[in-house]
Amino acid sequence: MEDSPVLLDIQDLRVSFPLDEGTVQAVDGVNLTIRRGEVLGVVGESGCGKSVTAQTILRIVPPPSRIDSGRILFYPPKADGGKSNGQHAIDLAALKPAGPEIRQVRGKDIAMIFQEPMSSFSPVHTIGSQIMEAITLHQDVSQRQARKMAVELLRLVGIPNAEQRVDNYPHQFSGGMRQRAMIAVALSCQPSLLIADEPTTALDVTIQAQILSLLRSLRQQFGMAVMFITHNLGVIAQIADTVAIMYLGKVVEYGPVREILHNPKHPYTVNLLQAVPRLGKTAGQHLVAIEGSIPGPFTRLPGCPFHPRCSAFMAGRCDVQVPAVTQINATHNVRCFLYEP
Repeated sequence: MEDSPVLLDIQDLRVSFPLDEGTVQAVDGVNLTIRRGEVLGVVGESGCGKSVTAQTILRIVPPPSRIDSGRILFYPPKADGGKSNGQHAIDLAALKPAGPEIRQVRGKDIAMIFQEPMSSFSPVHTIGSQIMEAITLHQDVSQRQARKMAVELLRLVGIPNAEQRVDNYPHQFSGGMRQRAMIAVALSCQPSLLIADEPTTALDVTIQAQILSLLRSLRQQFGMAVMFITHNLGVIAQIADTVAIMYLGKVVEYGPVREILHNPKHPYTVNLLQAVPRLGKTAGQHLVAIEGSIPGPFTRLPGCPFHPRCSAFMAGRCDVQVPAVTQINATHNVRCFLYEP
């Protein structure tokens, strides 16, 4: 994937929520790159900024959020004939959230699968009408053509009897079927980037496996890139090419998924992997838990944000300075003093 053109380049993104109680720094200097056809996994505990980062790409973060700094450079494939260069980059962070420019990108070039489809679908409109709305918004087709396309999309994502189920309401679908219908909406305009925000969290293990298999096959069929957000390292091992580990709004480790899983560098990544149960290897043993707890949303710790919970904590350094990004190799970097030259 290193030779593929860059599709999305996030540079030093900072997003905060100024509230009456104080300011919440949800995203704190995130740098991420997604190449065409690549699956980027974003992993971290709840509240680390994964979903806010994804929602900021589409400019759908609810108020009172604000982008303090950074750029989100998107390279539309159709604009540059398949070659990425700065002349055709669109800075999504500079666009108005309700402006016509971002509305041309949102849903067409970049689509999103939300965590809970029941709250994402309108309960008073049929599944088919909501898929048709996404189609007619970005494509010049008739209602009859849009309905035919909606049926084909439902069939594509594995909904049985799609011709009849297209007229069903969301409450008539099971959880797994609603998630498949949400994927159908996201695929309606064949986006170049699909953002999946924990799409398997509310599903049982069997349906999770089906959804992951579906996403893998659709990725190959459409050649799209995927940003897969989850807290499940097992899911990341199955689907991702590259993984970014986030903690308190920062990317603390970034690299190829195999290298991260087999050769983790950051103490937080090491602790996460130790907490994963292994079939036959951890039987009868207590799972390793990361000591301490995540600081409150209004607490801004000096130095490395992970230092109060870190087993490799160095007093006078980790609690004073913020570690810079250190390159382990060409594709693997970590934000930790243990690896500074």
